[in-house]
Amino acid sequence: MSLLVDIRLALGAFALDVQFEAPDGVTVLFGRSGAGKTSVIRAVAGLVRPDAGRIAVGDRVLFDAGKGVNVPVHHRHLGYVFQEGRLFPHLTVRANLAYGARMRGAAPDNLQQIVDLLGIGALLDRRPGALSGGEAQRVAIGRALLSNPDMLLMDEPLASLDAARKAEILPYLERLRAETGVPILYVSHNMAEVARLASHLVVLDDGRVLRTGPATQVLSDPALAPVIGVRDTGALIPAQVVAHAEDGVTELRCSGGPLYLPQIDAAPGTELRVRVLAQEVILARERPEGLSALNILPVEVLALRQGGGPGVMVQLRLGQDVLLARVTRRSAQALELSEGAQLWAVLKSLAVAHGDIAQGLAPAP
Repeated sequence: MSLLVDIRLALGAFALDVQFEAPDGVTVLFGRSGAGKTSVIRAVAGLVRPDAGRIAVGDRVLFDAGKGVNVPVHHRHLGYVFQEGRLFPHLTVRANLAYGARMRGAAPDNLQQIVDLLGIGALLDRRPGALSGGEAQRVAIGRALLSNPDMLLMDEPLASLDAARKAEILPYLERLRAETGVPILYVSHNMAEVARLASHLVVLDDGRVLRTGPATQVLSDPALAPVIGVRDTGALIPAQVVAHAEDGVTELRCSGGPLYLPQIDAAPGTELRVRVLAQEVILARERPEGLSALNILPVEVLALRQGGGPGVMVQLRLGQDVLLARVTRRSAQALELSEGAQLWAVLKSLAVAHGDIAQGLAPAP
């Protein structure tokens, strides 16, 4: 079920003018603080009324300024998960979950399915005060799902969690994406979350859409490095698990050749998506010999983008996919980099963290 957003909204000196379509899957609104992400998701939820424009989910129009349509929040059939769980403190987890179902006037027929999906069976008799931040967010997600929403809205749901709790909840979000089929609009300024979860990406800056499209395509655009941040810029490479070696290395197959990474907890045949940071890729004119790096892959230069600093972002074709590398201007000149140049990309296996490997998502088109 697709989402159409075409809205204008003045918020003091800040002006929001946003147009995008979000297909099925997880659409992430990404941008720096103050880009307008939360204002957009609040407008979709009905918590903010735009000055002009239109919002529709599938064939249901939620807002149309020209026709005077503004569906009330409780009739929009959307589930909302905030930065904090916002659970009812006087109710048990079971009662909080049941409340979500009652919001749509239905019995919680799929309660056990949601409980199993989110791993909260042991929490049902607890009250929110006895939950960790990650546990509370899983319960909040369960409550939103039990309202049987047409779409799930998630406004930086991991922002208040520490790194350990984020690592705990991300696999549940991957399962949610893979198993429920509920489309999700997800707000984040954390590129690691984007790489793990997004099937579609909308990049916002100063209240405008800079780029929108499949996550694999958008994140391989070197022009977005100033917005994403050069240290966070990296491409997403679809891959498949081939085998696990006894020495703790997992072999993957990507369109450009074999990729060897530290052992991944996934069975052979599993489809993955690997985030490769541009700053971790080394380029060479000739195939290097005698290196400790396991990954040496043939690539072709597609484009070069020079920023205001000493670096150059190089867009590379890797098989049927796109890789990014960040090198100095001096290196680019020494290698005589230009469009069409045939090179070798070198990547250390340990340069890819487990948190940069996404599961449960078919490769984006």
